[in-house]
Amino acid sequence: MTRNGQRLLLLIDDEPAQRRLIAALASRGGWRSIFAADAEMALATLSTPDGLQLDAVLLDHWAPGADTTALIAELKRRRPALPILTLTADGSVAQAVAAMRSGATDFLVKPLAPERLLGALEAAVGGTAAGELRPLTEKIPALLAFDEIVGSAPDFRAALAIAAKAARARIPVLLEGESGVGKEVVGEAIHAASPRAKRAMTTINCGAIPANLVDSELFGHEMGAFTGAFERKIGKLVDADGGTVFLDEICQIPLDVQTKLLRLLQTGEVHPIGARHPREVDVRIIAATNKRLADEVEAGRFREDLYYRLNVVQVTIPPLRERSGDIPALARHLLARIARQPGLRQLGITDDALALLVEYDWPGNVRQLQNALFRAAVLCEGSALTRSDFPQIAAMGNRRTDPGTTSAAGAGAGVTLFRPDGNLRLLEDIEADIIRLAIGHYRGRMTEVARRLGIGRSTLYRKLGELGIDNAA
Repeated sequence: MTRNGQRLLLLIDDEPAQRRLIAALASRGGWRSIFAADAEMALATLSTPDGLQLDAVLLDHWAPGADTTALIAELKRRRPALPILTLTADGSVAQAVAAMRSGATDFLVKPLAPERLLGALEAAVGGTAAGELRPLTEKIPALLAFDEIVGSAPDFRAALAIAAKAARARIPVLLEGESGVGKEVVGEAIHAASPRAKRAMTTINCGAIPANLVDSELFGHEMGAFTGAFERKIGKLVDADGGTVFLDEICQIPLDVQTKLLRLLQTGEVHPIGARHPREVDVRIIAATNKRLADEVEAGRFREDLYYRLNVVQVTIPPLRERSGDIPALARHLLARIARQPGLRQLGITDDALALLVEYDWPGNVRQLQNALFRAAVLCEGSALTRSDFPQIAAMGNRRTDPGTTSAAGAGAGVTLFRPDGNLRLLEDIEADIIRLAIGHYRGRMTEVARRLGIGRSTLYRKLGELGIDNAA
């Protein structure tokens, strides 16, 4: 970071116009840019006064090849901790895998939006992913039925039960929960269990649409309705007629557009900008928010009448830190889905890695867990992920400290479920360890051990003999 507090970016690009554009975008977030036209100049820049203060590198026109790979490798050799982002025209999973295996931290896809660039730069400096790696992992097919959604925590299952019960009705559903908890996955499950399942669910991220374009995007407009309306536009709500619309970040909708959305829920009509007459549509609304909508109403940022129209059924999805017991099963489920992506393969995960994941607080919830697993899977050279494959999680040191939460080690000290190769141990070996653990935990009181294990004393003693366990284990 430079003395004036600005972060410093090295942009490697041979096109002056593109360099100026990216530098201007980066400057909006307080970044100052220096430039290199080729690999030789980039490496020479590292030893200059500015080069010694670099916070990140952005390499334009990246494509798999010996020259680019060699440049990234040399940059990483000289400055191992320096984040390297690549800019490409291809946003495929294969491209992500190739870029990361060459040493890149993250990558971005053209055309480059200012918020995407700034988010990726800040996340790279902070040791996380927010460029195209995150949306790539989010694009991994996630359409699941309710009985396929992984999670056994009581609060989570209760939320799914409410959602499943509401699925068959036409009524709106409001999903609340922190970013990354899986609101869209639950929304997809609601749609899949509804009479509208034959049609694709239309997903609209209200927070990603500029405020002045939300009305047109949702409801459409007529040609000439406003400056720049050179042709008629069909709104997404009209286009989804007969189906389900998932409105993510519903709290970001401007107040004037909230009025039109309320009218849709009350009358089933939409009124495109500039249209003389409204149009009837039949859509089922599933709304999602990472804020408490009741608080937004109280603050005057959300209409109270619209809130009650949307909140016919409310489903609150708990954060991952409150259902840490689900992490091992969830991690294996996500790894199985990641393995189906181009250039990746099936991997196991060891107990020490699972213990690390369970202990971590996961502020980004399931989405952050999936990102971490994706990155680890790309870079893993063995047959199973180990603790060493998650250096960023280990380095963050963000551990759960509330006394009501048990760690993986606390939940099953002495019980190893997996062999070092990532495969499950034999059931009788696991059972023997559990019985030994119970005997030690209840200090050899065999009646209590049998009661807690849910078996009779005679059955317990029979198992001790069959498994070769001494009573004083």
